[in-house]
Amino acid sequence: MKTITQIRALLWSWWCRVRTLAGDDAYERCLAHRACHHADGGPPPTRAEFYRRELERKWNRPHRCC
Repeated sequence: MKTITQIRALLWSWWCRVRTLAGDDAYERCLAHRACHHADGGPPPTRAEFYRRELERKWNRPHRCC
């Protein structure tokens, strides 16, 4: 039988995977990437700025083949 700690760890692992699949952890991943690779690149964007840029990147381009 699993202990409460093991069940919590399993649920936490599941929750992290769901967040990754849904894209909910994109801001946290962006901050981690900036800390590792762009430490001297100035202040990071706010959460609102990040998601606004992501929406613009995703939807402000042609969505056709021709």
